[in-house]
Amino acid sequence: MIAIIDYDAGNLKSVEKALTHLGQEAIITRDREVLLKADKVILPGVGSFGVAMEKLHNYKLVDTIKEVTLSGKPFLGICLGLQLLFEGSEESLGVPGLGILKGEIVRIPDKEGLKIPHIGWNSLEIKPGAKLFQGIENQSYVYFVHSYYLKAKEESEVAASTCYSTLIHASVEKENVFACQFHPEKSGEVGLKILTNFARL
Repeated sequence: MIAIIDYDAGNLKSVEKALTHLGQEAIITRDREVLLKADKVILPGVGSFGVAMEKLHNYKLVDTIKEVTLSGKPFLGICLGLQLLFEGSEESLGVPGLGILKGEIVRIPDKEGLKIPHIGWNSLEIKPGAKLFQGIENQSYVYFVHSYYLKAKEESEVAASTCYSTLIHASVEKENVFACQFHPEKSGEVGLKILTNFARL
C-alpha cells in the first residue's frame, strides 16, 4: 500500500488517481500509524513553502515524515514535496524545511523570453543507473509547474536535471528518499513509468 500524505496541499487526488490507474493500492492520509505501516509514502504538493511547512507542523507530520524516511521505506517527494525535503527556501526566508536532504531552494532567475513560473514540458538529462528512471530514455519530456528550483548540495544525489533559465536539479535520489520537481502524475507515459518504478522499489 502506498500512502499519500494529506496536508491540504493540492494535487493529492491526481497522484492517487495515477497510482490507482497503475493497479496500486493508494490511500490519502495524515494518520501517523497508517503512514508508518505503509509500504511506501509520497509527499506531493503545490503551493507556498512557508504555508506548507506550517501545515505539516499543525498536523504533527514533521516528526512522522522523518521517522518514515529513517525507517528505510521508499519515500517520494513531488514538486513542493521535493522542496520541503530540503533545508529552506528563498520563497519563505527564515522557515526551516524538513532538512532530510542538503541543498537550497532558490527562485528561477529572470531571463528574457522565459516566463516564471515555469509551466510546461522540459526534457531531462538523466543520470545512468537512476532508479526512478529505469527504462526511460534520456531527454524524455516531463511536466513542470514551479517558480523555485533545487540546487542540491551533493551532485551525487542528482538523478536528473533540466535547463530553464538555469541548470535545475529536477530529481534526486539518496538511499530510500526520492524526489521530483516535475509532476510524474501529469507527465503522460513517462510519468506513469516513473511511478511504476517507484511502486516496484
